[in-house]
Amino acid sequence: MIPPIENADRGIRITASTIVSCLGHGRSPHIEALRSGRSGLAPADMPGLPFECFIGSVAGLDSLAFPKTLADCDNRASRLTLAALAADGFDRAVAGMRERWGPARCGVVIGTSTSGIEKLEQVYREREESEALPTSYSMRRNDNHQAVGAFLQDLLDLRGPSYAVSTACSSSSKALIDAVQLIEAGVCDAVLTGGVDCLCLTSLNGFEALQLVSPRPCRPCDAERDGISIGEAAALMIVERDADTGFRFVGAGETSDGHNMSTPPEDGAGAAAAMRATLDAAGLTPADIGYVNLHGTATRTNDAAEARAVLSVLGPDVPASSLKGAIGHTLGAAGAAEIVLCLYALEEGVIPGNTGLHRLDPEIAVDVKAESRSAELKYVLSNAFGFGGNNCVVALGR
Repeated sequence: MIPPIENADRGIRITASTIVSCLGHGRSPHIEALRSGRSGLAPADMPGLPFECFIGSVAGLDSLAFPKTLADCDNRASRLTLAALAADGFDRAVAGMRERWGPARCGVVIGTSTSGIEKLEQVYREREESEALPTSYSMRRNDNHQAVGAFLQDLLDLRGPSYAVSTACSSSSKALIDAVQLIEAGVCDAVLTGGVDCLCLTSLNGFEALQLVSPRPCRPCDAERDGISIGEAAALMIVERDADTGFRFVGAGETSDGHNMSTPPEDGAGAAAAMRATLDAAGLTPADIGYVNLHGTATRTNDAAEARAVLSVLGPDVPASSLKGAIGHTLGAAGAAEIVLCLYALEEGVIPGNTGLHRLDPEIAVDVKAESRSAELKYVLSNAFGFGGNNCVVALGR
């Protein structure tokens, strides 16, 4: 187990956040969906996809004006990032961060699984016709895991440490933890962090080969769940020191199962250890937690194992739900996307319902909420569990 991030209320806050997903651009459509249970999943219409499924696609990316000076970075992941920057004035918040601390003290840590690999797929399709890779194509600026982080650095003139985290579906939760650690270590005063992953045939075909993709909209925790729906998202946050406003990063825990490359242990031991470490680091008890955002992928084994982990640590009565029925599984962006939605839930006082849940699996003996409801929330947990046993849990507070 990786030593947990201790709770130390030293003024490190999440001072701004933004998200784009299949639910829309920015805060308003996501809060509406949290309250209503609306899903953004729709039948896949991607050319070349050899099977039927539902996906969470972000609208309006092709019409964005892309910076001409960074044309070699133009891919779907970068466009998702641009859309997130434009939502809710987040780009102005970044400008304020840079002005307060100076470019050299502002870092960038982004979590991703596939970065801009959708552009590489385009390039190889062109190669089939021309028998040569386009001379304008740059793998470093598109498909490198650090491509999005480098794009943000150049676009926003942020000159502190910059790197990518790629630990499957826990990537961007871990990126947030790294951002906090960079500040606690005195390396940075502020960090732009989050996660970005775009839809691509590589991911869809890969998960279909594992027999994990549902032909219907995914239904986390449902008795008849039969697999995931893949989505795309960009979720960004600003973390700063000495801030007297914003949301508290209360604590975090990370573990590695060492069990199986794609399947968690049935008892959810690694996930449970990460949750216990988070509570210990945050100085919280199970009774303090008002809501748990489940990783909740809608696969048979993962949901059941996670439910056992939650039951063993928090008991049967803590309200819980998965957000993937609303936005899909956004892979490397999932941690950050769902953390941002948890921040909205804290701010709005709402426990999100588990979109797609019709009949709770009797094997899942935790309080999964099918419908959203209002509640005063002080602390929430957000779970992110990735292939290879990469478990990450973050505690957030008002």
